[in-house]
Amino acid sequence: MSATRRTLRDMRGFVFDLDGCVWTGDVLTPGAAQVLAVIRERGKSLCFLTNNSRARARTMQAKLVRLGVEAKESEVLTPLEIIGDVVAQRWGVSRVLAIGGPELGEVLAEAGHSLVPIDRAREATVVVVGNDFDFSYERLTAAARAVAGGAAFVTPNIDPRLPLEDGEFLPGCGAVVEAVATAAGVRPIVVGKPEPPLFELALRRMGLGIDEAAMVGDSVDSDVRGARRVGMTAVLFAPKGGVDGVAHYLVKSMSQLRRLLG
Repeated sequence: MSATRRTLRDMRGFVFDLDGCVWTGDVLTPGAAQVLAVIRERGKSLCFLTNNSRARARTMQAKLVRLGVEAKESEVLTPLEIIGDVVAQRWGVSRVLAIGGPELGEVLAEAGHSLVPIDRAREATVVVVGNDFDFSYERLTAAARAVAGGAAFVTPNIDPRLPLEDGEFLPGCGAVVEAVATAAGVRPIVVGKPEPPLFELALRRMGLGIDEAAMVGDSVDSDVRGARRVGMTAVLFAPKGGVDGVAHYLVKSMSQLRRLLG
């Protein structure tokens, strides 16, 4: 950590990853609720930033509340909050083949794009691939052919796994994306972490500068790399241990993070 970087107790706001950090599966991380409550009690800003490719902010906010964590919808960000606008800004109103959950299609349609069914995949000008629990060879073929044929290839994230309780996991969005990328021979454009837009939006929502907020997450590739890319303080939450020096702070428990907050 540089000599001029603020300590965590001096930060005015915190951005927390969700999967693997605030919760794992449907279980709240021990001590997470207490840390978040302390941050609020001290009048600091909070934002929750997840790479979830299947859920928009209101779905994630509802889960936080269900697990006992106070949160407003405006404090939650997912790639689905911006993906429709990103497509519109880069390629205009588009014909989109959406491979993923229902909410991915919803946000694209709400942004003015028309959704293309898989049996007309070659009509798509943009292919957006999220984590698809109904992924099939047919869907892989449709997406890969459309991308190989010249459609833009976009994804919320390339995270390989989604952590669950008891050390289990589901294949993440990145696993599905990699199948399409390999078959099409094209790498995707990533909208979510570690790319800057969601980090920058979180800072704007909190009304803070890059030196006033810290990012807390469990992924070096998504959370730490993304935070450092925009200049934020990075806190790696690594219950099973991690490598010192990758992030500005390494914590193995929420209670340790609580102590660093002072």
